[in-house]
Amino acid sequence: MRTVHCVTLALAVVAGGASAQSTDTLRIRGLQQPVEVLRDRWGINHIYAKDEHDLFFAQGFLAAKDRTFQFELWRRQATGTMAELLGDRELKRDIGVRLFKFRGDMPAELSHYHPRGAAIIGAFVEGVNALVDATRRDSTLIPIELRMLGARPEPWTPAVVISRHAGLLGNVTEELSNGRFVAAHGAALLKKVSWFHPGPGEPNVVLDSTIDATGLDAPILELFNAFRGPVRFRRDDLAIAYRRDSTARDRISALAADSAYEAPRPEDIGSNNWVVSPRLSLTGNAIMANDPHRAQGAPSLRYLAHLVAPGWDVIGGGEPTIPGISIGHNAYGAWGLTIFTMDGEDMYVYKTNAKNPAQYWHQGAWVGMISVTESVPVKGRAPVSVTLKFTTHGPVVYEDTARHVAYAVRAAWREPGGAPYLASLRMDQVRSWDEFRAACASSNIPGENMVWAGVDGTIGWQAVGIAPIRPNWSGLVPVPGDGRFEWNGFLAVAQKPGTVNPPAGFIATANNNLIPPGFPSRNSLAWNWADPYRFSRISEVLGSGRQFTVGEMARLQTDYLSIPARTLVPLLSALVASNDGTERARRALLAWDFVLDRNSVSAGIYEAWFRRLSANVMDVIVPASARRDARTVPVTRMIAWLTSPGGEFGANPIAMRDALVLRSLDEAVSELGRRFGSEQNGWSWGRYHHVEIQHVMSSAVSEELRRRLDVGPWPRGGDGNTPGATGGGENQTSGASFRMVVEAGAWDNAIGTNTPGQSGDPSSPHYRDLFELWKDDRFFPVKYSRAAVEGVTEARTMLAPTPR
Repeated sequence: MRTVHCVTLALAVVAGGASAQSTDTLRIRGLQQPVEVLRDRWGINHIYAKDEHDLFFAQGFLAAKDRTFQFELWRRQATGTMAELLGDRELKRDIGVRLFKFRGDMPAELSHYHPRGAAIIGAFVEGVNALVDATRRDSTLIPIELRMLGARPEPWTPAVVISRHAGLLGNVTEELSNGRFVAAHGAALLKKVSWFHPGPGEPNVVLDSTIDATGLDAPILELFNAFRGPVRFRRDDLAIAYRRDSTARDRISALAADSAYEAPRPEDIGSNNWVVSPRLSLTGNAIMANDPHRAQGAPSLRYLAHLVAPGWDVIGGGEPTIPGISIGHNAYGAWGLTIFTMDGEDMYVYKTNAKNPAQYWHQGAWVGMISVTESVPVKGRAPVSVTLKFTTHGPVVYEDTARHVAYAVRAAWREPGGAPYLASLRMDQVRSWDEFRAACASSNIPGENMVWAGVDGTIGWQAVGIAPIRPNWSGLVPVPGDGRFEWNGFLAVAQKPGTVNPPAGFIATANNNLIPPGFPSRNSLAWNWADPYRFSRISEVLGSGRQFTVGEMARLQTDYLSIPARTLVPLLSALVASNDGTERARRALLAWDFVLDRNSVSAGIYEAWFRRLSANVMDVIVPASARRDARTVPVTRMIAWLTSPGGEFGANPIAMRDALVLRSLDEAVSELGRRFGSEQNGWSWGRYHHVEIQHVMSSAVSEELRRRLDVGPWPRGGDGNTPGATGGGENQTSGASFRMVVEAGAWDNAIGTNTPGQSGDPSSPHYRDLFELWKDDRFFPVKYSRAAVEGVTEARTMLAPTPR
């Protein structure tokens, strides 16, 4: 049977799930030729187009259909129009967005990502706007979140796609924190409680003598942080919109005061990837595995798609609002990414002219700031006129008129090519490692470890990202803007670390330090790296000499063995606790296999002990006057102090260390007893470590609607230092929602995850269906060949041009 619908009616039909034996036809203005879409049972759209324009038009249309609210939220953040929706409290965000938006040559910007970048991005935007137009003709297509807000989707432009607002961008907030810490407590203590590496050549973190350190405590990055922070919703955002709905009072009867959404901590954001050569693969094919660790959310940050047209046959995941595929494979190879930290931000401090504050001292002369005036729409009142100021280095984020000082941020991501992940468009069409590495040269943001596994057996790694060359400073503290601290260009991709076909037979990255010894442009790259434990465990398994399968690589992605636990628990072996409860806990830890399984009581005891141990070590190492300002001490530092105690632990460091270790365990046992009762059998790690994936509007709606929007809770294993990373505290707020494991050449054997689902519509069966697999560390097939896709097709849709 074949059914034909106008676009508005057909969207509703497809959302309900069509028979695999029928084809729904959607007529859409803007398409040039028909596009066939096979949606598989896991919600992936396999898009078969006859030309490039229609391929990316369809990608934009279908992604916007699945994630309409997510698209509109992205658009408003990208354009600085959140205050128009939520009022005055979002004004600073909008000002920050406008300060940092790309203002360069748009044609050059679009062509950076692909030779036909303008046409590809333009087609993607056309597809998004076709969906927007459909919602104007049929209001039932407006998602529930926008209906609650009294809003509707608005049109896109290419400028929205290339926005930098949602990327992992740099370290300017750490620069300011470091500067404040040094001003208050000195450079030596900052180095002690941080882990700047590698050595030799520890970075210079001393503030320049011309900087008035007392001024650093001002709200210098208020606009920047507003621009970068998560959107929060409140009860009063919804009430007016819902007064028009007869069921409004039932739906929003128990509104919370504010959103409970929290961004993950920087130390919990990370990723793993690795590639295995044919020599270490049971089938003789290279294998690629990737699991980026980002914020958990409903809907997911990632979105899978399969793009097929002349010159294109690529499948995998990316951000739904960006054309192309960031992580996945084509017919020639598979690739993945993790963060390789490039320091692309610097804070500049200027002396301003007391007689004319719009002038700053630079290279021996007063230079005028450039001013731009914009009008920001604000809900409930007249638009607000704002004046944005810029120096030669970048946007002015704060002016201290009393001290005659101004602060600006220079951001490499404001250069052409700074839109996150868009350079994947070039990677999607490569046919070899050499072509892949060449495509990596266009990938500016974020800094990444790109890995490749080719059908010819080649495996490779290349660090990518825009990396400013700093001739004379570390980039870790603010510097004067007087002209003495200037970038000297950027590193070329050939100057960045990388390797191909190493003797070990595998390459692994996990946000750890991979800078080779003696690297010449040291200040171009970051000094802060993730603790090495995820990488160490992955390398331990891959370096075992065994041969591996796709299934074993999936198990390694969800591996919960803790190397910190394996290092710390033996400290208890020669000790005896003074009370029975703590002694039982000590013995349980010593008999444990160091796997943070959700059902493990020993894992639950260890995590509570680790938390108390961290706090107590912090109290020993960091003077009381500095504890409020000190960031969390890196685990690597803590373990080094505990395993080799020195003067910090007094005249008898081993005895003091042992006492602290036991006291921390005693405190952990007491805490667990208070929370879960005296029976230690009830203290499993999953008892208090869980995942509840929260929608951004979760706490602003009724309990009944919240249950439709949120997903979970479910007990979880692991923590932030295991390959199966589940960081963020007792509720897992970060980690791998999306994963892929791909065997080069055996493409139909690929598997993946994407929790909670492909759709952002709570009424769709694909809103939370993938959570059921993910919560138990299970995967679904990611089919590639047409025959294999046909075998798992759930719904068929023909996107057809409207009659001319």
